[in-house]
Amino acid sequence: MNSLKIAALVLIAAGILGLMYGGFTYTKVTHEAKIGPIDMAVKEKETINVPVWAGVGAIVLGCGLLLVGGKRS
Repeated sequence: MNSLKIAALVLIAAGILGLMYGGFTYTKVTHEAKIGPIDMAVKEKETINVPVWAGVGAIVLGCGLLLVGGKRS
């Protein structure tokens, strides 16, 4: 399998996951303090939304790459 087909499959998988979940959340440590034996940290949850058009675009682009990659061989 060449790199073009692998990239196409990754785009299709990312597009499907983007459409299924609609976004992802991660935790970011913003402030940290250590006072003697006590450790304190402030953690914030950040959410990134994946637009529907980005998921559909990734799927379409991945399918296009698969078609172009198949015709060259």
